[in-house]
Amino acid sequence: MTPVLIDTDPGIDDALALLLAWSSPEIRVEAITTVAGNVRVEAAGTNVVRLLALRRPTPRPLVAAGAAGPLARALTTATRYHGEDGLGDLADWPVVEPVPTSPDAASVIVDAARRHGRELTLVALGPLTNVALALKQDAAVVGRVGRVVVMGGAVDVPGNVTPAAEFNMHVDPEAAHRVLAAGLPLELVPLDATRQAVLPRAGMRAALGRSPGPLASRIQAFSERGFRIAHAEGEQGMALHDPLAVAVTLDPSLAKWETVRLAVGPDGETLRASGAPNCRVAKAVDADRFIRLFLDRLCPTSRPGASS
Repeated sequence: MTPVLIDTDPGIDDALALLLAWSSPEIRVEAITTVAGNVRVEAAGTNVVRLLALRRPTPRPLVAAGAAGPLARALTTATRYHGEDGLGDLADWPVVEPVPTSPDAASVIVDAARRHGRELTLVALGPLTNVALALKQDAAVVGRVGRVVVMGGAVDVPGNVTPAAEFNMHVDPEAAHRVLAAGLPLELVPLDATRQAVLPRAGMRAALGRSPGPLASRIQAFSERGFRIAHAEGEQGMALHDPLAVAVTLDPSLAKWETVRLAVGPDGETLRASGAPNCRVAKAVDADRFIRLFLDRLCPTSRPGASS
C-alpha cells in the first residue's frame, strides 16, 4: 500500500474524499493535516475527528492542525456552500476532542516526506498554505516525495470564485505560487476535470441504500446540502471535486493528462505560461468509471473500520 498524507479543509466533498481514501486498499492514509479554507481550521479539525469517529479506519491516521489563514491575506471561506460547520450544519454530531496543536501540519508533512521519500503521495484538497509552509521549513526533504496531487485551479474553463480563479487557488495565491515554483512532482486536478465528475442525487441514494446503517445515514445527511445547492444552481448533481483527486491518486488512468507550465495570477488564476513544464494537469475524465469506483467504496457493506 502506498503511504499517503492528505491535507484538507472539510468541507462536504473533502469528507467524501476522506471516506473514499479510507476504503481504498491501494493506499494507507498515514496522516491528515488540516488547513483553513472551506471553513476555519478549528472547524476543519473537528470535522476530520467527526469523520474518524464515524468511519473508524484502521490504522487510525495521525491528525495535525495546520495554518489558520493564508500566507499573506485574509481568509475567505466557503460556508455558504458547505454550511457554517462545513458539513451541512447538522445538529446531532457527537462531541469530539479537538485536534492537538502539536505537532503542526507543516512539520508532519516534512516528517512524512523524510520517512517515506519517493514512496509518499501528498494529496492536497484545500488551499496550499500548509504545503508552502512545509517547503519553507525544508524544501529539499519535501522535494523527495513521489507524487503531489492537488485539487485546484481552472486552466481552460471559468473559475468558481472569479471568472478565472478556482476557490483553493483564490484563497491563497501566494502559497500556490510557491508550490508551483518548487519543482515538485505535481499533478493538478482542476475544475476542467472535476466538473466532469458529477454525481446525481439518485445515484448517491441508491448506493447508500445498499449499505443501510449509521454511516450511510450520516453520509446522506451531510451530502444533502451539496445536492440542494447544486440543483438550485441548475446542475444535474454534485461535482465530486476532492473525491476525484483521491481517485486519480489511486488510479491515474481515470484521467487524461497534459504536461504544462502554469503560473498563478494575483487572484489565484492558473495561467498557461511559456517555459519548462512544472506540472501535469488532468483534463478528460472517465467519469462513468470514476463514479462507479466512488459509489462502490463510499460506504462499505462491512463494519465501519473493517478496511482502510
